Amino acid sequence: MAASPVSVRRIKLGSQGLEVSAQGLGCMSMSFGYGPPKPEPDMIALIHHAVAAGVTFLDTSEIYGPHTNEILLGKALQGGVREKVELATKFGGTIFGDGKYEIRGDPAYVRAACEGSLKRLGVECIDLYYQHRIDTKTPIEVTMGELKKLVEEGKIKYIGLSEASPSTIRRAHAVHPITAIQLEWSIWTRDAEEVVIPTCRELGIGIVAYSPIGRGFFSSGAKMVGSLSEQDFRKHLPRFQPQNLDRNDQMFKRVDAMATRKGCTPSQLALAWLHHQGNDVCPIPGTTKIENFNQNVGALSVKLTPEEMAELESYTAAGEVQGGRYAQKAATWEDSETPPLSSWKSDN
Repeated sequence: MAASPVSVRRIKLGSQGLEVSAQGLGCMSMSFGYGPPKPEPDMIALIHHAVAAGVTFLDTSEIYGPHTNEILLGKALQGGVREKVELATKFGGTIFGDGKYEIRGDPAYVRAACEGSLKRLGVECIDLYYQHRIDTKTPIEVTMGELKKLVEEGKIKYIGLSEASPSTIRRAHAVHPITAIQLEWSIWTRDAEEVVIPTCRELGIGIVAYSPIGRGFFSSGAKMVGSLSEQDFRKHLPRFQPQNLDRNDQMFKRVDAMATRKGCTPSQLALAWLHHQGNDVCPIPGTTKIENFNQNVGALSVKLTPEEMAELESYTAAGEVQGGRYAQKAATWEDSETPPLSSWKSDN
C-alpha cells in the first residue's frame, strides 16, 4: 500500500537536539489495553507503512503487554528500519499476576528496566526514555541520577517524564535536562494547560500528547464505545459510562458537524486542534489500521482559524464533558510529588 500523500513536517522536541515527525505513532493498542493483541504481521506492516509515510516517532512502553509491544517493535525495526525512526519507550510500572500495579523509580529498577527494553527492542540505544509514572516513594533526583548515568553510558539519548507535576519537572530538570513531557491532552482533556504546559515551555521542554483523539471517542462518538470488546479497558472509563455517554455524544455531534463543514473527519479536527497549539507539541495517536493511520496523518493539512479554535473549544469546555479521565484515582501529574532528596538513604 502506498504511503500517505500528506507531507509530514519535522519538529524540534525539547532543547537538546531531538528532532521527530510532527505526529507520532502510539503503538500500545497493537498489543495491550484496547482489546486482544492484533495480528503481528499486520502490525509490523502498519509500522512500516507509518515510517514510509514520514511518521517516524514511535512510542511504546515496557508495561504494554507487559513487554509484548516492545518485542513487536523490535521485530518491526529490523532490516534497516531502526535507522529511520525516533524510538521512545518507558519504564516504571510492573503489573503482577493478580492485576496489582507497582510504580518504581529506584536506581536498580531503572537500570534493569532499561537493559530489558534494549534487549526486547533489539537496539543498542533508546532515543527517548520516559519515566512512565512517577514513583512517589523515591526522590525524583535519585531516579534522574540513574537516568543521567544511562545517558553517559550511551544507552539512552534523551530523558522524558510522563504525567509529572510542575515541581517534579523542575526538580528533575535540575539534575539533567528533560527533553519531553508526555501527558494526556486533547480537546476534552485540558487540565494540564494551566500549570504543566507553561512549565514545559518555560524550561524548553517538548510536549507529547497521548490519547489526542479522546481514546478514540472523537472518531465516532458513542458508536465507538458500543463496539468495544470486553477486554478493552476503555469500557470502564467514566466518560464512556451510560450516565455520561449520552451527554458526551451530544458534544461529539457538534464536533462532528463542525468537521463536516470543514471537509474533514472529527478525528482530524481533534488532531488539528493540537497541531495548532505550537511547534513544541507532538500528538501520538494510536491505531491498528492503515486506513485510520492515513486519516490521522491527514490532520496535518487541516487549517483552523482562531475563531474556529474557539468554536471547537466551546463544544468541549469543562462543563460540557461528563466524567473524569480514569475510573479511579490513578497516577497522574496531580499526585506525582516525590520525597525530598534528603530523605533518601543509599541502602534504600
